[in-house]
Formats: sequence, C-alpha cells, structure tokens
Amino acid sequence: MSELTTMTAADLSAALRSKDVSATEVTQAHLDRIAEVDGRVHAFLHVAAEEALAAAEQVDSRRAAGAELGPLAGVPVALKDVFTTIDMPTTAGSRILNQWRPPYDATITTRLRRAGAIILGKTNMDEFAMGSSTENSAFGPTRNPWDLSRVPGGSSGGSAASVAAYEAPLAIGTDTGGSIRQPAAVCGITGMKPTYGGNSRYGLIAFASSLDTPGPLARTVLDAALLQEAISGHDPMDATSIDEAAPPVVAAARQADVAGLRIGVVTELSGEGYQPGVLSRFSQAVELLESLGAKVTEVSCPHFRYALPAYYLIAPSECSSNLARFDAMRYGLRVGDDGTRSAEEVMSLTREAGFGAEVKRRIMLGTYALSSGYYEAYYGKAQQVRTLIARDFEAAFGQVDVLVSPTTPTTAFPLGERTDDPMAMYLADLCTIPSNLAGNAAISVPCGLAPEDGLPVGLQVMTPVLADDRAYRVAAAAEAAFTERWGHPLLASAKGLDGASGLDADDTKGAGR
Repeated sequence: MSELTTMTAADLSAALRSKDVSATEVTQAHLDRIAEVDGRVHAFLHVAAEEALAAAEQVDSRRAAGAELGPLAGVPVALKDVFTTIDMPTTAGSRILNQWRPPYDATITTRLRRAGAIILGKTNMDEFAMGSSTENSAFGPTRNPWDLSRVPGGSSGGSAASVAAYEAPLAIGTDTGGSIRQPAAVCGITGMKPTYGGNSRYGLIAFASSLDTPGPLARTVLDAALLQEAISGHDPMDATSIDEAAPPVVAAARQADVAGLRIGVVTELSGEGYQPGVLSRFSQAVELLESLGAKVTEVSCPHFRYALPAYYLIAPSECSSNLARFDAMRYGLRVGDDGTRSAEEVMSLTREAGFGAEVKRRIMLGTYALSSGYYEAYYGKAQQVRTLIARDFEAAFGQVDVLVSPTTPTTAFPLGERTDDPMAMYLADLCTIPSNLAGNAAISVPCGLAPEDGLPVGLQVMTPVLADDRAYRVAAAAEAAFTERWGHPLLASAKGLDGASGLDADDTKGAGR
C-alpha cells in the first residue's frame, strides 16, 4: 500500500500545495489501491480511471501556472452512485437504472469538480438508499474492510468501505435514516449528517425528499469538515436549500474543545438490545469527555422511542411517490416492449424486473399508508410523532449544548444475518433516525473497538439545526482524546488491513473493472 493512500486529506492537501507530490501521483496511487483490493471489498460500482487522471492533470497544470486552488484541489473522493454524473453511469444501486448516463451533474458533483477534487468513481449502495447493510444493491454486496465476512453498514456502505480500505481519503454519502453515520460507525471512520437543507439535493436521486441529506465520510473529523465546506451552501436549484451562510465547520474542527460545554446523554438511546461492548465504549467515551471539562447530564427525549415506526411510515410514503417516475417510458430499463403490450403491461414488467425486494416492500408500505381511509391513521400520525420528536430536541437543547449516544446498537453484523428479518435490519438505525426526522445535524466519530469482537464503535454527537460547527468541535475534541487513549481505529491500528479476515496490505487481487 502506497504511503500516499494512508495520508489524510488534510495532509494530502498540504503536500499538494507545497508541490511535494502531484495530483496525478496521488490519483494513481489510489487507483492502484482500488485495483489491489476492491475485488474483495466491492466498494465501487464504477471506477473512472481515465477521467480521474485527466482531472488530476488539469489540477497539476493549473497549479504549475500559479492558479489559486482550494484545499481539496487534487484530493481524490469517492461518490455514492446516487448523484448524477454526466460522464459516468448513475444507477442508485438498482437494475432499473443499470448503465443509465444522466444528461446533467448533481450540484454536489459540480461543487466537487469546481473544488478540484478528483472523483475516482461511483460507490456501491443499497438500492435507492433503502437499507442498512449495502446487501440490497442489485450489483452485489460491499464487504467491511475490518472483516470481509461482515457488512459495511448502509446505505452508503460503498462510500464508507472505500475510505476504510484506503481506496479514497474522502467520500460522499447520503443520510436518510442514518445512512452516513451508521456505516461510518461500523467501518471505524467519521461520517456527518449535516443540517437538512444545508447541502443541495439537486441531482440526488430521491428516496425520501424530506429526509435525504448529502454529507461527507472521512478518516478524520478535519477531513470531513474540509469536504463539507466544499460542498455546502445555498442552491437555487433545490427548493429545500437553506438560504443562509454555511456554518464554519473547518474552523470548528480545528478548535476541538469541549471545556464548559453541556453534554446530554440521551437515556432512550441505550440499554436493552445494545451490544455490551458498544455500551462499554460509549460510557468510556462520555467519561473521557467529562474529564476534558464537559458537563455531562442525562437527558430524556421520550418520543425518540417512536422514531423508528414513524420513520418507516414517512420514508416509504415518500419513496412510493418518488419512485413512480421509474415507469419504463422515459429512461432506464424497459422490459416487454415488443409492440404487442400496452404501456401499463410494460411498466409492470419493468418494475417487476427492475426493483429489488426491499424497494418493492417499501413502495407497498408507503402506498398503503397514503391510501384513502388510512392516510390519517398512518402517515398523518407518523408526521405528528415527527413533530413531537422535534420538540424533544428543542427541549433537550434548552438544557444542554449537544446530545450524545452510541451511533449504532451493535458493531458490524455478519453478511446475510439479517436479510430475512427486515425488522432486525431496521433496528440498525435506532439511534440515527431521530435526527433525520427533526432535520438537525449529527456526526459519528470512532470511539474505539468493542472488547468482544474487536470491531469499531461510533459515538454520535447531535446538535441543533445549523449548529453543524458545534458537532465538529465536539467530534474533533473527542477524536483527539480517543486517539490519545486508545489510538484511532484506522490511523493507529492496522487490524482491518493485517487481520486474517480483513484485507492484507499486500493483497494483489484485481478489482476486475
């Protein structure tokens, strides 16, 4: 493994600015790493080697000409395959969009290009972002680099795995019910769900429009902040985009101080059903924050216990509406169009062949919840619960500055363990869903390894709407303290690369793509 692939994005940025290394060299090192290990990890659905090298050469030429470039110019990034890209396929992990090439770039894609970031390719994901393990992808599951027999979380599992496997220093994911934070936690990296509306959804293939939130995944808190700052800000193309200045997250990540901050431990987000090792590491993390000068108290958010059922009415309802556009008439897959069938028959055959089981399940749930006679009893009630959860957050933030919890109830579970039990799968997002329903910011940062299985555990830090910088401040302080105490799971421990079940550093199996 090249030294360049083990560097943080911040360190790569400094090396590129000082011309100690070129963007072309950095990009090639990461493409080589993808070729070495992605055949086993399957983080990528499409590797854009030629395009990435061409973009790197442009950055090098501009830098040589004396142009003022941003901090991410020449730094590679992996992009979840739910953002439209004019120069590569966008599938959303679904057979119904296999090899579809969009006619436009998403705003996130455009901002990455303008920042000079090098897009290495598109990462695997649960189909239409519906899942918690990346096993629902139509193109096969992604594996956790820590243990290839386990899931990398979902739905942004490909993005998280690419960072954890040193295939990319940065990645973009989306978080609808925890789909950035949960894979970040189980892969031992940092993942941030920004305030809803802080990052543009234009060109993001919609799952649940009132919940979908793009955000960064990285190996350090500062790296995540650098990426968020590059992609954030108002976008007139997105009606839900917040027309306010983006929070100063990079400055906050560099502040890294919790002295005097009031931290609330959410009592509803721990206890029965949680893995003992997760609770142990979480408790130790809270104690460590308290030793740094934070004031820790317990806080009750009583309606959080209803977040999971409310989410699984609201999100499927929105999905049943959003996915109606995949009708076999305008783009994507078309099955049975032999001139003898009606449009309705072609549509039915196409959806049967193109949508996976989980997508069909959620479409049916959502359609039922929105149907005449059931709307108020299900969707309407779920929206009322959503309001109560938002009020719980408001009341809690009247008492404390941030809330904390484990990011996930367990560490990464084995591939296939929950595929036949949707409820068990849904419980992976137990801690993350409340922030999606309320729209506030939340970040997951590694807080060590669970004693019983040696797999990463995540600490979740939740902050009020538009207080993203506060989340980064606490996460950076926690990261520094945890690294000093236990070592950073990826930066100070090579278990994921040297372990018998994880990746070998000298693995030379090709990616086959």
